Amino acid sequence: MKTYSISEVAKELNLTTYTLRYYDKEGLLPFVERKANGTRIFNQSDIEALKIVECLKSTGMPIKEIKHFIDWCGEGDSTLQKRYDMFMERKACVEAQLEELKKTMEVIEHKCSYYKTALDAGTEDIHKNVHIAASLTK
Repeated sequence: MKTYSISEVAKELNLTTYTLRYYDKEGLLPFVERKANGTRIFNQSDIEALKIVECLKSTGMPIKEIKHFIDWCGEGDSTLQKRYDMFMERKACVEAQLEELKKTMEVIEHKCSYYKTALDAGTEDIHKNVHIAASLTK
């Protein structure tokens, strides 16, 4: 089985070795083996587990809650429902974030259009004239 050093894993996941050591200190890497001298030895399944940690972190999940998930994984099948419920909650959070991002994108797209029109006309006054014309036609 191929193994990886902490620096190789950090490079693979675009993290720092400091971050990986922090995760270990916080109990997020109980599965990682160590050599006799204490050096961490990662395998492919450790890297896959770290990808899940990074996924959960990217949803805004606090490290403390991610630790609960890691603990549940270690407890086996008796925690399947807890893990499922946690991912359903994360899914709902991400869906809400996506909706907020869609609203943000609409504002950004509007402003891009606004400034593109102004740039093409050489002035923002074009928008003032459009608003005046629109109010006259009402």
